[in-house]
This record gives sequence, structure tokens and C-alpha cells, in this order.
Amino acid sequence: MRALLNTLYVTVPQAYLRLENDAVRVDVEREEKLRVPLHHIGTVVCFGSALVSPALIHRLSDDGKSLVFLDDSGRFKARLEGPVSGNILLRQAQHRVAADEAFTLGVARAVVAGKLRNARHVLMRGARDTGSRDDEAALNAAADGIGRALARIEHVSDLDALRGIEGETARTYFQVFSHLVRPDRRADFAPQGRTRRPPRDRMNALLSFLYSLLMNDCRSAVEAAGLDPQLGFLHAVRPGRAALALDLMEELRAVVADRLALTLVNRGQLKAKEFALREGGAISLSDEARRAVVIAYQERKREEIGHPLLAQKTPLGLVSLLQARLLARAIRGETPAYVPFLAR
Repeated sequence: MRALLNTLYVTVPQAYLRLENDAVRVDVEREEKLRVPLHHIGTVVCFGSALVSPALIHRLSDDGKSLVFLDDSGRFKARLEGPVSGNILLRQAQHRVAADEAFTLGVARAVVAGKLRNARHVLMRGARDTGSRDDEAALNAAADGIGRALARIEHVSDLDALRGIEGETARTYFQVFSHLVRPDRRADFAPQGRTRRPPRDRMNALLSFLYSLLMNDCRSAVEAAGLDPQLGFLHAVRPGRAALALDLMEELRAVVADRLALTLVNRGQLKAKEFALREGGAISLSDEARRAVVIAYQERKREEIGHPLLAQKTPLGLVSLLQARLLARAIRGETPAYVPFLAR
């Protein structure tokens, strides 16, 4: 349990959160484990069976802070928040441009381009770092295929074709993902492609958990920028689906979640025994593994990176908010187009 970049994650089973003297107090078995001043928190994220007092729920709502509930695997369950304070004029503009096929395709194309470039960056970096010629050849071949796909998206004329290219390159990426795992760790962590709902191996369980954390950050960023998280450009609109947050997350999956998963596995920070096989063949993280991943995720967000549009370095955890604001500027017409985040 730590507070970082305005998010408090609570992973301890049976934790009880309550309000005490303008602070969030976290108790486990009636013993205080953590106390964080409310002015340091923007969002509280609870995993599993954590309980929250009514007084704290009301205070978070009054202060405009979100309370998010995820299950033990990190899957979204509920989000509680007070009155929406988004910019109504910006949201009106967002709904207008969403009806413009050319604008929608332009944003979606930028999102997919960002996703593909960042995925290619991860593969090429892995190819440089591996000591195996076979791994290097496989990773470079996949990176070359993604490079060719990048050239194709410049010429797509509709969203279906663009989504087809995105899906094709995602399969290419995950087909070689095991080559990014150290040979001595592959027996336990090499994935067989991408599986979800439920994840069928340890790496996919880890990726799904990290994607849940990233998704929550992207939704918070979209709302902080005043945008409607339900109305996306690449992802189709569905009831209850935060399509715009999903759009924003696509650019960041590889550089934020995938690289962190590989770091945790390749450095031996996660052990095979910290994952459990559930009924039906699903794999899940243990309580200890979830805590380790949350701590590593927050530390990863502290790392400073060079943003292509900024003259100074910024914490990785703020990139989602910067991108949401860039998208808002494009929607207002203040910039000619949306520019995706590209890792260096």
C-alpha cells in the first residue's frame, strides 16, 4: 500500500479504510497499517475484499476523488465518484468531432501508429540485448513486420481496415514475446500468445494485471483533462465501456506495462510459486505478487523520460495526462492533429 502520483493502492485482503483527521487510515485486523493525508490522494484503488467506511466514501466524493474497486486479478468492478466536473464545452466538441469520419480516422490512425512504434521499440531493444542469435532473428523479423504495417496504416481509408492491421500486428508481437523472456525463465513465464478472460499462463496473468492498473490511470487522465471517457475514436462505443481510455492506453501498453512485466520476470523479482492455478485453467497472482507488482508499477511511474513534444523530462506516470491534454487540444482545434507518445 503506497500513495504515488495521486493514487493509493490497497492490496491487503480484508483491509478496512476509514476517514480519520483529514487522512485515509488503513487497518488490517484492527491494527493501523497506513495513514495518508487526503490532500496527497487523487484516487483510491482497492483490490479484492477491501472495505471502505461510509464517511470516507462521502469525503472522497465531496473532494472530487475517485474510489475504484478491482477484483483480485485486477479486473475492473466499480468506480465511485462525485458530480462530474468535466468541461462541458470540451465534451460537446468531442461529440461533434466524433461524428466527423476524417477526424475520427486521424486520431485512430495516430493511436495505432503510436502503439505499433512503441511495440516495435520494445522488440528491437530486446533484440539488441539478447545473447541468442535465434532470439535476435525472431525479434527483428517481427519488428520488420510491424514496420511494414506502420507504412500501411498511412493509406487506410476506414476504421475497420485500421483495426484489422492493429489486430494483425498484435498477434505478431505476442507470437515472439517469449523471445523477450530470459531462457532460464521461459519454462515458467514464456507465454503462448496473448490469452485473456481468463489468462492461461503466468505472463498473461501478469500482463492483464498491469493493464488493469494502466487502464485506471488512463481513465483518470481522460477525466482530469475534461473529456468523456466513454466516447473513443479507435475503440467502438459500447455501454459501460471507457472507449477513450482504452484508446489512450494502446500507446502506453508496451512501454509501461510490457517492459515492466519483462523486467520483473527477467530479474527474478516474481517467482512461479507466486501464481496460482484456479478452477477452469485460469492463472492468478498471489497477494504477495500483487503487492510486489503494484510497488514496482509505482516505481516505474517515477522514472523520468523524454517526451517528444516537451523540452524537459517528465515522470512516466504523467504521460497519460499529457496525452489526454494533447488530445483535448486537437479536439478544440488548437492543434492540427493529435500526436501520439513515442518512446525513445
